Amino acid sequence: MAFCKACGAEVGGAAFCPKCGANQGAVQAAPAVAGSSESPTAGLEENVAGLLCYLPFVGWIISIVLLLMDKRSFVKFHAGQCLALHVAWFVCWFAFWFVTLILGFITAAVLHYPLGFLMVFLSPVIVILFILAMIFCMYKAYQHEKFKLPIIGNIVEKMVGQ
Repeated sequence: MAFCKACGAEVGGAAFCPKCGANQGAVQAAPAVAGSSESPTAGLEENVAGLLCYLPFVGWIISIVLLLMDKRSFVKFHAGQCLALHVAWFVCWFAFWFVTLILGFITAAVLHYPLGFLMVFLSPVIVILFILAMIFCMYKAYQHEKFKLPIIGNIVEKMVGQ
């Protein structure tokens, strides 16, 4: 499967990209020079760039860089989806601890024994679920599949202009 070097669209065996019209000839482009218009991430394969976005704990930094610098739609989608996944992780984490705090106060006032601390044992479950989601997305990105997460994927697809 061949992809356009300029925009990342699938070109098959065409001489010109059907999306942007870039020449796909056998002539090799000159190496990138400082100040050239070629993408700084041109040497990085699309599937590897998509995989790097989902690295747990540091993927959000890579995603911001790739979202701002890379022009390929596949990479932009995965970078945006990873950022949205990290935001969802933060929101779930905050909501979980907020509920734990409220549950602790309520049970302490009503039962005179705080039961909110029991929810602390559920916190590793949240971390494991999000890391498993990232690993699955890493696998799908490496297979060059555009896997959309249930709610996040559609929102990101509209945002990056797919």
